[in-house]
Amino acid sequence: MNTIKFLFLLTICAAGTGFLSIRDDTGYVNELKAWHQKRIESLKAENGWLNLAGLFWLEEGKNSFGADTQNNVVFPAGKSLPLLGSFTLKNGEVWVDIEPGAKVTVNGQPVTSLKIFSAEDHPVLASGSLRWFVIKRGNKYGIRLRDLESPGIQHFTGINTYSIDQKWRVEARLEPAATDKKIPITDVTGQTSLQTSPGTLVFTIDGKEYRLDAVESEDQLFILFADKTSGKETYGAGRFLYAERPNRQGITVLDFNRSINPPCAFTTFATCPLPPKQNRLPIAVKAGEKNYGNH
Repeated sequence: MNTIKFLFLLTICAAGTGFLSIRDDTGYVNELKAWHQKRIESLKAENGWLNLAGLFWLEEGKNSFGADTQNNVVFPAGKSLPLLGSFTLKNGEVWVDIEPGAKVTVNGQPVTSLKIFSAEDHPVLASGSLRWFVIKRGNKYGIRLRDLESPGIQHFTGINTYSIDQKWRVEARLEPAATDKKIPITDVTGQTSLQTSPGTLVFTIDGKEYRLDAVESEDQLFILFADKTSGKETYGAGRFLYAERPNRQGITVLDFNRSINPPCAFTTFATCPLPPKQNRLPIAVKAGEKNYGNH
């Protein structure tokens, strides 16, 4: 699963944009508040971003794991046995072997030895409050660890946002790519992948025209952008925005009030894609989510 498809899980927070129409301010504000509450709930969920507790890149061959600091993969102290088992990475597949007496499960069933990553499958393993699974980024394979008792959840108090303003809900025209366009997207680990782009979204704010390249994300458009607030009032590496696919006239809506922080704003254990240079807007987009914490 590539980065963009993986991040499509965030679209639960971005659904329901709708095409541009005259909106009742009160109804629109209530709609955005309800959307943002779902966004908060998704961050706090078991598969959300607030409970990440580690990201460990595997070496080819055997990688021991557990709470002992001598392991290749070191789980949080007090959360597991000193040695839970080992991961073996070979030829693009990952196997796990569990130590006798260690209680590790998949879907509630005990595990002793199991292939936990292939092109078709990568199950979630569990022990106590810990959950982990394999991710692939470029040619790298890693263990993503969650802790359902994470301080990230316990200390979470919400996300500051700009005041909702319909000025930032704009009609955009998709300028289709002339050919099968792909744009390079680099993530925070330095891995670059070519993502399919249907074209460029062209829109106007305060009488001036701006452009943003979109990439495909299942049945939506995914936009990575930065602006003059980035690194000041908003997350330094930019924000995410989703939009519906254009109608028959090539029109969709960009609602910057729905701009969200990437996962890296909440945790150091995410592998977020970064905005391409052409998606750095020369204006301050004072809409959507502001910066969170110190990430």
